[in-house]
Amino acid sequence: MSSGKHLAKGSAKPVLPDDGVLRLYSMRFCPYAQRAHLVLNAKKVDYHTVFINLTEKPEWLVEVSPLLKVPALQVVAEKGQPSLIESLIIAEYLDEKYPQNPLLPKDALKRAQDKILLERFNGITNAFMKILLQNTGLDDFWTALDIFEQELIKRGTRFFGGDKPGFVDYMIWPWLERLPVIEYVLKDNYNFDEKRFPKVAQLITLLKEDEAVKGFYATPEQHQEFWRTRKAGNASYDLLA
Repeated sequence: MSSGKHLAKGSAKPVLPDDGVLRLYSMRFCPYAQRAHLVLNAKKVDYHTVFINLTEKPEWLVEVSPLLKVPALQVVAEKGQPSLIESLIIAEYLDEKYPQNPLLPKDALKRAQDKILLERFNGITNAFMKILLQNTGLDDFWTALDIFEQELIKRGTRFFGGDKPGFVDYMIWPWLERLPVIEYVLKDNYNFDEKRFPKVAQLITLLKEDEAVKGFYATPEQHQEFWRTRKAGNASYDLLA
């Protein structure tokens, strides 16, 4: 269940069924929030979605997200109906809470290595924002992506999770889905090289066919349009509503 449009300042807090189902406070075009949707979809866990206008946040958001961030996951079946924030914390909680289709490796060393790999993904997210906000070049972004190309070669698998998508795959996918935004910003200077990144290119193709990804996917054109409106100062949060 979704509340539909993104709720903004002055809006009433949505009344959701008292059914014990998880409540995810999200934004449709936020890559960090998308991580939570992907894990929930991969686990086939029911949840309610409340979309938040991040430009004009509703006053009641602080009740479920003290730092006024998304994603925020309210665990209403637990005593006190606590909320969790930070995408990786939420994703790991869900993986532990719902054992079906485990995403992190059971082996402690491999699990730690996956978490270290995700720490290194900060190089990509940082470069991504610099490109969007400062129109910087792509060198830092491709250098950071090289790490993930080489890791796939080292593992000898199609996915970081092996023969199916795992934790790392879902945690990095939102930025791979948004490569067209970089192309939109840099235009002719965009130069994704499939010869340099054959494994990543294959990963992108495979993940587009994954059911969890398809359940929360926006097209290149939709991502580009959202970024165009955001840059113009009137972000079209309800583009897909």
